[in-house]
Amino acid sequence: MSDTILTQHTDGWMQITLNRPDRLNAFNDEMHAALSAALAEAEKPEVRALLLTGAGRGFCAGQDLEGRDPRRLGGPPDLGHTLSTLYNPLVQRLRSLAKPVVCAVNGVAAGAGANIVFGCDIVLAATTAKFVQSFAKVGLIPDAGGTYHLAQILGPLRAKAWAMTATPITAQTAQDWGLVWQCFDPDALLEAAQQMTADLAKGATLGLAQTKHAIHKAGQMDLEAHMALEAEIQRACGQSADYLEGVTAFLDKRPAQYSGS
Repeated sequence: MSDTILTQHTDGWMQITLNRPDRLNAFNDEMHAALSAALAEAEKPEVRALLLTGAGRGFCAGQDLEGRDPRRLGGPPDLGHTLSTLYNPLVQRLRSLAKPVVCAVNGVAAGAGANIVFGCDIVLAATTAKFVQSFAKVGLIPDAGGTYHLAQILGPLRAKAWAMTATPITAQTAQDWGLVWQCFDPDALLEAAQQMTADLAKGATLGLAQTKHAIHKAGQMDLEAHMALEAEIQRACGQSADYLEGVTAFLDKRPAQYSGS
């Protein structure tokens, strides 16, 4: 695997680190391919939770524009093809992983780098991190799910203002807006994220995956249909080994030992 992506397996969970620190972990084609291979590992059933973070002083600066200079391409690039073949499958893959995905934002998250963050399930950030929707500065729209997730999380008015002004926001502002779950001192971020991922990996991961699925379906159907979906999912969860273990452990007053099945 390319050294643009680092992977680490630990006791049922996996850490993926974006590793182009000299470019603030901006994506090139090599890093996209390496991340795709790493996510194939993360999809294996023995990996029960995933942590995504960045190396160095940034999380991800989005697309490396060195490879997108129209003056060197002989014409305008097909950014729609880039999204359809690289970024969109990446974000969809993170959202559809049937396990918790924690993101530790260690520094700046800009452009598509920020929007990849919002495709994860739980976001932790260093207090020094910044988030930027930088697209307006180059005549583009927020992509990689950006317009979708910003509208979902922030509402249309705040989403439009942030996207149109390209104003950097702090980690604390991101937490206040609901984009981040918790902020940590930079030196404490990775340990906190690793502990959370490890705890999730030991949990009832079948139910956690179905919680993720049900929340993603919210807003796609009316209340009656959504409650019917909840009943269908709950029926399956109630027949699982994790539910049996959870209830038995509660009644026996002992820690549960979940299998994720």
